[in-house]
Amino acid sequence: MNLLLLFPEDLSADNQALISGRRLRHMHETLKSKQGDTLKVGLLNQQIGQAVITDLKEDSAKLEIEWQKAPPAALPLTLIIGLPRPKMLKRIIQTATTMGVKQIYFINSWKVEKSFWQSPWLSDEKILENCTLGLEQALDTVMPEIHIRKLFKPFVEDELPGIAENTLSLVAHPGEAAPCPHHVDQATTLVIGPEGGFTEYEVGKLKEAGCKGVHLGERILRVETAVPVLISRLFGSMV
Repeated sequence: MNLLLLFPEDLSADNQALISGRRLRHMHETLKSKQGDTLKVGLLNQQIGQAVITDLKEDSAKLEIEWQKAPPAALPLTLIIGLPRPKMLKRIIQTATTMGVKQIYFINSWKVEKSFWQSPWLSDEKILENCTLGLEQALDTVMPEIHIRKLFKPFVEDELPGIAENTLSLVAHPGEAAPCPHHVDQATTLVIGPEGGFTEYEVGKLKEAGCKGVHLGERILRVETAVPVLISRLFGSMV
């Protein structure tokens, strides 16, 4: 945890907060915090600052905060991913959040197993937990929006054209002729398939919706590896 993310309900005044639960355990067990220590903190969707621990107990901690700066800029990227297996899902959410992605869609495809949609990691509570962990890692406060779409064709035909409008729209798929571009400087929509990739029919539908097919080379990467590789390739030093 590089930043302790605060929520509005944590504040007892504009510059004071009361902490408990997971964050308090982290302060005790990992940071070995003591009264008088300083921490980097951020308020959800708002500023970042420094906090002094003014009172530290087993069940609570009081902080006095000095707000200092705005959160880092978001990446101009909408990320659309075929729903991965549950053990990958939480890592992908954390990674994308850490890298500054603020719009993430998980969609269905033929190779997504039906059981994946029953995963507890898709609950609002677990999504919030993993987004929070990603923000704390990145020294960021702006919560991404996670969208769940269980029907492939209606999403691609009805929603994707509007999402991708006026953006560089790409679908990453092995065997495409064009390599993924480097260091783009425009808003981008990036579609990545699930484990096993999209079917040729699905790639065709994505192209009909305006996406250009690109590849990362001859090697086929796991989804959790492809996500940070593609984002880094596209946005370089912005990440």
